[in-house]
Amino acid sequence: MATQISTRGSQCTIGQEEYSLYSSLSEDELVQMAIEQSLADKTRGPTTAEATASACTNRQPAHFYPWTRSTAPPESSPARAPMGLFQGVMQKYSSSLFKISQLAPVDPLIKAIKDGDEEALKTMIKEGKNLAEPNKEGWLPLHEAAYYGQVGCLKVLQRAYPGTIDQRTLQEETAVYLATCRGHLDCLLSLLQAGAEPDISNKSRETPLYKACERKNAEAVKILVQHNADTNHRCNRGWTALHESVSRNDLEVMQILVSGGAKVESKNAYGITPLFVAAQSGQLEALRFLAKYGADINTQASDNASALYEACKNEHEEVVEFLLSQGADANKTNKDGLLPLHIASKKGNYRIVQMLLPVTSRTRIRRSGVSPLHLAAERNHDEVLEALLSARFDVNTPLAPERARLYEDRRSSALYFALLLEHGADPNRDVISPLLVAIRHGCLRTMQLLLDHGANIDAYIATHPTAFPATIMFAMKCLSLLKFLMDLGCDGEPCFSCLYGNGPHPPAPQPSSRFNDAPAADKEPSVVQFCEFVSAPEVSRWAGPIIDVLLDYVGNVQLCSRLKEHIDSFEDWAVIKEKAEPPRPLAHLCRLRVRKAIGKYRIKLLDTLPLPGRLIRYLKYENTQ
Repeated sequence: MATQISTRGSQCTIGQEEYSLYSSLSEDELVQMAIEQSLADKTRGPTTAEATASACTNRQPAHFYPWTRSTAPPESSPARAPMGLFQGVMQKYSSSLFKISQLAPVDPLIKAIKDGDEEALKTMIKEGKNLAEPNKEGWLPLHEAAYYGQVGCLKVLQRAYPGTIDQRTLQEETAVYLATCRGHLDCLLSLLQAGAEPDISNKSRETPLYKACERKNAEAVKILVQHNADTNHRCNRGWTALHESVSRNDLEVMQILVSGGAKVESKNAYGITPLFVAAQSGQLEALRFLAKYGADINTQASDNASALYEACKNEHEEVVEFLLSQGADANKTNKDGLLPLHIASKKGNYRIVQMLLPVTSRTRIRRSGVSPLHLAAERNHDEVLEALLSARFDVNTPLAPERARLYEDRRSSALYFALLLEHGADPNRDVISPLLVAIRHGCLRTMQLLLDHGANIDAYIATHPTAFPATIMFAMKCLSLLKFLMDLGCDGEPCFSCLYGNGPHPPAPQPSSRFNDAPAADKEPSVVQFCEFVSAPEVSRWAGPIIDVLLDYVGNVQLCSRLKEHIDSFEDWAVIKEKAEPPRPLAHLCRLRVRKAIGKYRIKLLDTLPLPGRLIRYLKYENTQ
């Protein structure tokens, strides 16, 4: 019989004998071919054959074993709508594999077990059929009977083949294991009464008892414990059945296990006890049960994290409250030296912080090298910050050097993590001033706030010394920021005090290597001159306007040979060189002298001074006449 199949560009007839082209292919090769053709035909809508193959696939048995595969040839299909190559291949593949329940005879052994037909099994045994032969996956009919919960068939197979009662599949699953996983208690009891071993584990070292706890099957747990199952067996993660039942807050199972000899202090591969699991996962009732049976409240994992620390970390408030009521030590640190108060502050849990404050040692906090203020400020937990400040934590406590080194900017004060100026935070404690960070981000409001609270407008960086204020260096790429700083009294004179003057200058260093890399420990860092910095390729195109702004805030200065050379290389900058030539206008020099007399910390208060409005405007560079 010929079958019509349609392709994208034409129609042709393929005889039945041409399917032999694919008969030598393996199942994987057929699937691969089908997938490739499917991708090629993706723009077409589904055909009747495709829908049939999909339906057959969806009807695949949930519990499918190799012995149920049939080698019977597929039935001939009646004439249908035209099919593509993909549909033809899939029909052949589906007929030989997925349509077993419709097109192939069912194995009588499996049918007998699924139907609970004990007489059929006995007949097969009498006829000499070997029912102790495993299939490709190592499954025996005994495993099948346990899986389907057919206790009558199970007993028939037990009596006929008593030596197979503990035989394992290729996944090392016994009939007891399968019966437990499926919740067939009558099969489980029958196997155990017949002498089956209750503690044979699968490939993950999970025993039937462990699986019963995982499924919260208290009756199965009771049966296994009554038949001497090992309540302290560990799976490949080191967990015992008690760990598993605690994680599920299953008090009934926990009671059975502890009564059966389960150790409440058993530890997994990471040193975690059942009580630690309860605290970590927030299982309050399980925690109360374990504490009642003497579990250590102060248990610690192999990384030294305590149960209290984990409860704080996961914000289980009721668990924290219970642990503290039972005498849990709030001063046990983890491997990083952090206390429960640290992690609670980091998480921003106000209630837990309030519970921990009275029982946390300030000495232990100092030893840790980091204040809870740092961690709360880093994540903007304002409520927790208020609680810590109310508890008189010092807002200026610095990070320990070893912790500051963990940050690229070498931050040390809590101010660097958040603004705490109203509580007296010193804005000048860090190696890199918070003001410099605000300038880098172009945040005028933050700059103003820091300056109002005493930030040094002429800040330098000790680890990367410059001959001019680092605030000028950070503001160079934004002239409005630079002018804002100069208006508030930043000192521009050092920019024109070049070490080399009109003499020859050494080759300019690369800013990237000078300002991003830490200096060698055995070498004193050299001081970077202003002319070196503005002549570097990254900054040179702004050098003229930068110098022009700075000249408005300095008196009679001389441009060094490098600055002159750089200005001369741009025709448009000739006026800048003329502006620098002494003598500077007398009115300009007077303005500078008055501003200096007022002082940089009061210059922003010019509007409040008893001076004529015109003079104030001139001093503020609002009127250049």
